[in-house]
Formats: sequence, C-alpha cells, structure tokens
Amino acid sequence: QVQLVEVGGGLVQTGGSLRLSCAAPGRTTSRHPLGWFRQAPGKERDFVASIDWSSSRTSYADSVKGRFTISRDNAKNTVYLQLNNLQPDDTAAYFCAAGSFLASFYPFIPRYWGQGTQVTVSS
Repeated sequence: QVQLVEVGGGLVQTGGSLRLSCAAPGRTTSRHPLGWFRQAPGKERDFVASIDWSSSRTSYADSVKGRFTISRDNAKNTVYLQLNNLQPDDTAAYFCAAGSFLASFYPFIPRYWGQGTQVTVSS
C-alpha cells in the first residue's frame, strides 16, 4: 500500500500560479509512475499529467499543455505539479496518484490515490 499526501492547493486569481506537492511518507515511489488528476464538482475525474520513474518522459492533457509542469524528486518520494496561467476552468480538486511498480507512465493507470487538494481560480 502506498499512502499519498497532497499539499499546495488554494485560492488564486485568473492568471496566477500554484505549486502542488504530493509525498509518500515512509514509502519509496522511485520505481512507480506518478500522476495528477482533477475533478470538478459534478464531473468525472480527469487525467492531468503523468511522469515516468526516471523523469525522462511526461504526458499531459491537452487542456493543460504549456501551462502545467509535472516533475518528481525520487530522493524525497515527491511529485510536483506547477500550475501557471490558471483559469477558472482549472477549478477542481486535484489528486495525485501512483501507478504500479515499474508500470508504464502512459497510459497512466492509477493504483494508489491521495486525498486531494482544492484549487479554486477566481475570475
């Protein structure tokens, strides 16, 4: 079992930035693909981004390409999501996820989930 804990959400104005972090306390995720999803009220949970275990490859949803950046620090068992040029449509609960050990980063199949952190973008 991999426990994931997200921090970094909040309220930001249109065009602003946030950085989300997701750590796996006491558990190494260095050989797991990691990713982010988001879920707006009344909508399904959607894929946002994923990264392979070596950080050499990433994948993004079209809606966030060029604005969001996923990265990871295996020494800290942490994955990050930098959110730039935020828009009201980005308002959602953001969830980090870990795939299975040595699984592919794309298509990303989440196996473990964090509890989510809320991002709200005001217009």
